[in-house]
Amino acid sequence: MRSLSEQERFYLNQVEPNRSCFLAIRDIILKQHETIHETRKYGMPCFCFIGKAICYLWTDKKTNAPYILLVDGNRLEHPSLESGNRTKMKVLRIEPKKDLPIKELKRILSKALKLREIT
Repeated sequence: MRSLSEQERFYLNQVEPNRSCFLAIRDIILKQHETIHETRKYGMPCFCFIGKAICYLWTDKKTNAPYILLVDGNRLEHPSLESGNRTKMKVLRIEPKKDLPIKELKRILSKALKLREIT
């Protein structure tokens, strides 16, 4: 029997509706560009492009709601992104019991990928 990878364990250890939500987000991110790959950093799924992290998936400690942490968030402008007390990164909060904002997510990811291409 094949053992699970760290990435697979992260998703399978999530409770619903977060598990389905994270798996759908993962699929959207990986389909944004054929060279995006997934790894694990700081205990979180991390998605890299051109050798650098572009975003992470995690859950809010207080609400347990999923969010996407965008590495170069300070260089991204979008009304749904929150910086909170972060100086570099921004967060896109996801409501797991609602439909994913797929178009919005793809637009934000596209901007994040463009930033990586020029840096």
